[in-house]
Order: sequence, then C-alpha cells, then structure tokens
Amino acid sequence: MRTIDTTIDIDASPDQVWNVLVDFPSHASWNPFFAAIEGEATVGATLRVAARKDDGSEGVVFRPVVLDADPGRRLRWQGKLLVRGLFDGTHDFRLEPLDGGRTRLHHGEEFRGLLVPLFGRILRDTEIGFRDFNQALADRVEGRLADCSS
Repeated sequence: MRTIDTTIDIDASPDQVWNVLVDFPSHASWNPFFAAIEGEATVGATLRVAARKDDGSEGVVFRPVVLDADPGRRLRWQGKLLVRGLFDGTHDFRLEPLDGGRTRLHHGEEFRGLLVPLFGRILRDTEIGFRDFNQALADRVEGRLADCSS
C-alpha cells in the first residue's frame, strides 16, 4: 500500500470550494492534473477521469465509482487499473472548515495492489500533480470570489 496526502488552505468557504470541485465540465480549463472529469458527484455514479499528459491532452483514463459525495465536506471515488487487485486507488477530497470562512483541502489517494511497488516514480509524479491541482483549485475558487466582489 502507498498513500499520498496533500493539503492546502483556501480563502473560501467549504461550499464555495465544493462548487468548483464538482463543476466537472470546467476542469478542462483550469485543472493541470486531470484533462477531463465526466459524470455526476453522486454516490454510486461511475465517473470518467482522464489524466492530463504533458502536452495537455488526455492520458490514462479511469472509470472510478463515487463512494462519498457529501456537499461541502467530502468527495471520494475508487478506481482500478484493468482488474481489481493490480493497481487500485481510492481518491479523496475532504473539505475542513477553518476560522474566518476559510477551508483546508485534504487531497489524497490510497493505492493498493500487486503493481504498486513498481509504480514508484509515477506515484512521486502523482503527488506533484496533486499539489499542482490543489494550487489551481485554490486559484480558481479565490479568483471567482475576487471577480464577484469587483
């Protein structure tokens, strides 16, 4: 098993962060890690999640199932590579309210399966991608709020 855990504090409420996080059609315009996310943030739904290649195009595509979709609090999905047990991942976004109307995003994934030990470099790159995603999400949410107050 291998776990990636990242966090970032965002100057917005959990509901404001949630609204951007689950606006899947807009991800293509701001998300540096996922080229596309399609589907609904509802428990039991199957998503289509495409990683972004270096040139910006779609890379590996996963079809995870949404495990939790608690607005303003948590989005979690579980996917697999080919068949369960080879390389499975449970992706998690948790929104923690902070003082002053801010939010701490906990963004991580737990990887399990026979191939996990062989994916060391990919998992290191994935952690960098999560951090890039976190910053882009914060910039997007905070930018929207700045636009609304202008």
